[in-house]
Amino acid sequence: MRLTLSLVLAALSLVAHAVPIITPSEIALKSSRGLRLLSLADGVEPVWKTEDEKLQLMRAGINFFDATEVYALEQKFPPKNDFAAAATFPAPSRQAQVTPILATVSTANMQSDLNALTAFNNRYYKATTGAQASQWILDKIASGRTDITASLYSHSWAQPSVVLKIAGKSSGPVTIVGAHLDSINLSNPTNGRAPGADDDGTGTVNLIEGFRALVAAGFKPSTPVEFHWYSGEEAGLLGSQAIATAYRSAGVQVKAFMELDMSGYFKPGTKEVFALQADYIEEGLQTFLKSLITTYSRIPWALDKPCGYACSDHASWYKIGVPSVFPYEAVTGNDNPNIHSASDTTSVNGFSWAHSLEFAKIGVAFVYELAA
Repeated sequence: MRLTLSLVLAALSLVAHAVPIITPSEIALKSSRGLRLLSLADGVEPVWKTEDEKLQLMRAGINFFDATEVYALEQKFPPKNDFAAAATFPAPSRQAQVTPILATVSTANMQSDLNALTAFNNRYYKATTGAQASQWILDKIASGRTDITASLYSHSWAQPSVVLKIAGKSSGPVTIVGAHLDSINLSNPTNGRAPGADDDGTGTVNLIEGFRALVAAGFKPSTPVEFHWYSGEEAGLLGSQAIATAYRSAGVQVKAFMELDMSGYFKPGTKEVFALQADYIEEGLQTFLKSLITTYSRIPWALDKPCGYACSDHASWYKIGVPSVFPYEAVTGNDNPNIHSASDTTSVNGFSWAHSLEFAKIGVAFVYELAA
């Protein structure tokens, strides 16, 4: 068959787009010089920035994926729709089993755990104290059960992520709940005081307590469950991207992912809700989350406006084709204004343990309903 010029050009265009624009050797060279490869918007090639320029973006509230560690691997993936796990999300049906477990979820336990986490000067991903916080979480979630394993997930920076796995009775797709364990003081990231009580100490202890309650109830899932605590979220979703791309490369099928990033604050005088994020969301799972909240929580859900590009770790999973959701502490504008500073503590007016408790409960219900 004779090829027309337009067909040749189209074929060449496809070939060009199949080849990474930025080569692994270029990534290795430039990253060795202290540069970072940042993705600032969908459909736009990432750009190289110095660490100082990266920090300036963070101070300006501009979200990004720091793709330095994952860019080359991502170029090998087919479009995300080719990988998404086939899953359905039926209405909640296990109230008889879940409700008694929710009654055991404890604010006192979460308070104790958060006191320990905020005692670190900061949990910055490059700081020694950040690495110590990861080890503290690993020690906290240690279990004697042979079907439960927990480990540090090492990265090229100081702070590891923490991954906990509960084996299923079958090898079906994995249900994952995540939070980020790092904190940051944008005025002085490495040494500045960053208790990170709400961002994301609350999500971190929600997962710790949810896991404890499930184990205490003897929960043994039919399909695998994982709890993740990510390093480096504040610096461009570093930990969650590393793990998500590694899972996709290994062919790990993930049924659903839910992020808990800030759950302890709502502006005094405003309505207490689960604010459901509008982007990086799979609609079927969002519908399931709405019914989960209606079934198991005393507070309602409300739709929030889009949280913005690369706003939290669920975006890392959505980017590789995993159904994702993100219930947030308050509708944007009613959320915590004290984050990324020394003022992110539990003593601020508007912080509520009763509010955070509801998120821990929904984490338990999410895991049980999808994996039991």
